[in-house]
Amino acid sequence: MSTLKPFSDEERAYDVYRRRQDFLRQQRAIEREMAELRESLAALRQEQAEREEARAAREVEREATETRWQEIETVRQETEAALAEVERLKALLRSKNIAYVPR
Repeated sequence: MSTLKPFSDEERAYDVYRRRQDFLRQQRAIEREMAELRESLAALRQEQAEREEARAAREVEREATETRWQEIETVRQETEAALAEVERLKALLRSKNIAYVPR
């Protein structure tokens, strides 16, 4: 029995060693997976930030375009009002029998 005891102790020690190595391998695998997940999350956040930045740029461009269209509409209305005033004045001159001579 005393001869078998050292073998048994060695076997137990080897089993503890093997289990420890398995645990460490699993731990490294988990740590690698966590690092990959962190990198993926960082990439997704960067992509989201870029999409948000692009959306904000499109919104600024849309607002600038809308402002320009409003300016164009204002100029068109002012032009129409000026032309209407010219026609009103021409009609007034005709009603007074005053000859209108364009320059």
